[in-house]
Amino acid sequence: MTTRRVPLVLLACGSFNPITNQHMRLFELARDHMHSTGQYQVVGGIVSPVSDGYGKRGLVLAKHRIAMAKLALQSSNWVTVDEWESQQPDWTETVVTMRYHYGRILKEYEQHNGTHYDSNGNITPLSSPSPRLKLLCGADFLDTFKIPGLWRDDHVEELVGRFGLVCVSRGRLQPERAVHESDTLSSHRQNIFLVREWVRNETSATEVRRALRRGLSVKYLIPDTVIEYIHRHNLYTEDSERRNEGTVLRPLIKQAHTPVKSLDD
Repeated sequence: MTTRRVPLVLLACGSFNPITNQHMRLFELARDHMHSTGQYQVVGGIVSPVSDGYGKRGLVLAKHRIAMAKLALQSSNWVTVDEWESQQPDWTETVVTMRYHYGRILKEYEQHNGTHYDSNGNITPLSSPSPRLKLLCGADFLDTFKIPGLWRDDHVEELVGRFGLVCVSRGRLQPERAVHESDTLSSHRQNIFLVREWVRNETSATEVRRALRRGLSVKYLIPDTVIEYIHRHNLYTEDSERRNEGTVLRPLIKQAHTPVKSLDD
């Protein structure tokens, strides 16, 4: 008997300041890997830019980051941009964002009464597996768990235990070591999927912004439509890079003072 694959949605959170070709490439790599496990069928991807309340230096307004992400993903038939997180008045914990999206995904699933049409137009029976949601990230994301005050222990536990990670590594990064050195990550290693990117692509949004400030070309690093948008709105200048200068990242403040209320409460 053939085992039905579990429907899977990949969620990427971050600044996307601006979105780059590498950001989008992560989705393709992750989908191929998850399909190769024989367990999952990736049915969607979500790009969720952080809100302006994050407080990171050089972070342009969310309305611009959302617009650029939508332009960049026009050619994708399975990855979309969601504005919920970016519209929150304060920075939102990754776990809270995942709860929100998973609740929405389950609600949509239930509204269809378990009925799903496959690529051939056939109806999948009511007994089809419930969809899952996993966080898509780069290998360097695992190192953020080590930053004092950035993550609450219960959030890390929920993130890797309840949801899970799909982590794409490249270059000399060693995510296996980060998993090994963390008791929490190690205990949930079966829910952490490590994907190797063999085609080197070291594009970073930081370097893209630096090039733009200096009037250098970023063609082929980010989509042409995004480049045109940046020039049209005069983004990523010396002035914009000073935005939030001297501001402490909101996560470091909020995690220390405010307990997180579950969306289920």
